[in-house]
This record gives sequence, C-alpha cells and structure tokens, in this order.
Amino acid sequence: MAQYAPTLNPPNTLIPKLPIPNPSFSSISTFRTPKPKSKNFSTISMSVTAGQNQQQHQKPPSLDVLINGARKEEVLGAIKNSSSHCLSETNLHLTVPGLKSKTRGKVRDVYDSGDYLVMVTTDRQSAFDRILASIPFKGQVLNETSLWWFDKTQHITSNAVVSAPDENVTIAKKCSVFPVEFVVRGFLTGSTDTSLWTVYNNGVRNYCGNALPDGLAKSQKLPANILTPTTKAADHDVPVTPDEIVERGLMTQAEYDEVSRKALSLFEYGQRVALEHGLILVDTKYEFGKGQDGSILLIDEVHTPDSSRYWIARTYEERFKNGLEPENVDKEFLRLWFKDHCNPYEDEVLPDAPEELVRELSWRYIFLYETITKSEFKLPSTEEPIHDRISRNVARALSSLT
Repeated sequence: MAQYAPTLNPPNTLIPKLPIPNPSFSSISTFRTPKPKSKNFSTISMSVTAGQNQQQHQKPPSLDVLINGARKEEVLGAIKNSSSHCLSETNLHLTVPGLKSKTRGKVRDVYDSGDYLVMVTTDRQSAFDRILASIPFKGQVLNETSLWWFDKTQHITSNAVVSAPDENVTIAKKCSVFPVEFVVRGFLTGSTDTSLWTVYNNGVRNYCGNALPDGLAKSQKLPANILTPTTKAADHDVPVTPDEIVERGLMTQAEYDEVSRKALSLFEYGQRVALEHGLILVDTKYEFGKGQDGSILLIDEVHTPDSSRYWIARTYEERFKNGLEPENVDKEFLRLWFKDHCNPYEDEVLPDAPEELVRELSWRYIFLYETITKSEFKLPSTEEPIHDRISRNVARALSSLT
C-alpha cells in the first residue's frame, strides 16, 4: 500500500500525559441486536457497567479478522472500478418532470417537488466547509445508513422520511428547519479550529453553556454527554449557547427544550447500539424541523460516518491509558492529511486527495455500514449511469405520490 494509505490503526502518536480519571462507560448498558446476516461481521456483545468492561458469550474477533478478509478485497475492487463514476453532481430538475428548483449543499442536492423534498446524497466529501474529494459509494452509504437509523429511532422522535425510491435518494416532508445544528459529544476530541479538544486545550472551560472541568486529556470520555449547538454564519458553523438561541429568536424555549431532550436521547441510544456492535459513538450532529402540523421532526441524516465520529471499542481503554490515539472508523485521517499539506481554511486551491486515501475512506464507510446494520452493503451496478437510474426512480416515485 502506498505511503498515504492508513489502516484502522492510527500511528502511535503520543498524547500529552495528564491525570486520567476512570474512562469507563458506566452509563452505557447492554443493548441486544439481531444476529448478523453476514458471516464476515460477527456479533460483538458487550456489557460495560460499574467502570469495568465485560464481554459476553464470545471473545470479539480481532480487528484484522473484521477488516482484512475476502469481503474487504471484494469491496476494494469495486471501489477501484468505480472511482471514475462518482456522483459528484446531479441535475434532476433537467431530467425529472415536476421538480421546481435545486439547492446544492455540501453533500446533498435538494429538489423541490411542490409537496415534498427530493434529497439526493452525492459522493462529495466535505470538511473545513470545503469540498475535498468525491468518494465512491459514499452517497449510497450515507443515505442507507440514515434510513436504517431513522427506522430504529422512531420510538424517540418522528422523522420527515416519506420514501426512499433509490439507493441515493430520500423523499421527505417539507419542514421549517431550525437554523441550529445540535452537536452532541461524549468525548474530548477533534482536530479542527472549533473542535472541543482544540478549544479546551486553548484554555476554554465553558463551551456552549457547558462547564468543563480541568485536567481532562484528549480522547477522554466526558463526565456526561453534552450539547454544543452551532448556528450557520456565512459558510461556517458558529458555537452558540442555549440562552443565545432563545434570545436571538432561533427557537422558542419550549422548542429548544424538546429538541435538546430528543438529541441527547438519540445520542444515548446510538451509543448503546454502537457499543453492542463493537464501536464507540464519539460525537454526532442532528438537525430538526417543524412539519406542517407543527410537530418537531428529525431531518437530514442520523449517525452516519459523515456526521459522526466512531472508534473501535475493544482497544479504546488500553490505548487511552497509554496516551495513544483511538482506533477510528471515520474521515478524521483525511482531514488531518489536508491540514498537514495545506491550509484548508484559507488556501484558494486545495491539493487533490491521494487516491489511496479516497479508497480507504470509501472502504471505511462501507465497513461502518455493515458493522452497524449487520447487513451486507449492496454494491450498485455500473451498467446504467447512476444519474439515469436516479432520474428514472425519482420520476416513478413522484408519479405515485401525486
């Protein structure tokens, strides 16, 4: 593998030693999930209580077994063959009757069909409020991962999903979107200028209304999960306190209270599910809106590798105690590569992401989907151009909704 290609084991980078309280997961209980459909991803059943990790039923398979089998070779081959067929842009308003307009987000292209929104998840990869690359199959992974979580979290909150006519598409109810992203964090980590670790390391001890104790180390579990909301300003996110959200009229107090409860409940549930599958859900973001009937709905995406950070659970505690970075299954390595090779915030033109990194990230997204859902990711056929397929499926779905 070329020099840029990482593995799930990050370099043995030492973290500055600080006093380390017990990094246990005492608030996360055992969560039962169905048996896996794929033999390549055995169930990891874990119970973490009273500050002590205990594994039930069987010893978890080694990470090498999970990531270095025939399945990985099959997926990497498909990724290589699809590198030139990424869905970087869509123009359904030109190919599907009834679509009135297009809004281009960082990753999603959103179309107005009158009564509904058609959301197409592309393969664009964003970070630092920039588009860094296009990642094969990423759009399908994000869309199908979100749909899985939307279905599993209906006991916590209603969502805006109407149907999913294509691997990359979700049709949703129109909502009045709250101009606030609800970022929930369980650990002290991150690499960007606005990450929790960066601001904490710079001496900040009150962040978005959360009082943080002294003496915490990077990658340490926080005393409790916290909300760090952000608002949009120009092209970047700005941290904001709950009081400021209400004072600025972004949400009423009642709306904020309801959404914050739901966000924390979603995150706690996501942590339980992830841990049962051998992963730690480190942090994530949620977006909410109001439906036409006034109900608050979960929108956008849920617990995807784009909106969330995941670590490997079985090696976290030992690596943390030894001052090492956790094994991660997210896009952090790509963000770090760009930070090392340019100024992603200020440089007008960014370097091309190395092909090895692009393929590795695509594999990690698929690995995470299969690990979480316990189902095999369906590799799409390349015989039909993806834009043609999406156009056909969306047109058929909209005709059935009218």
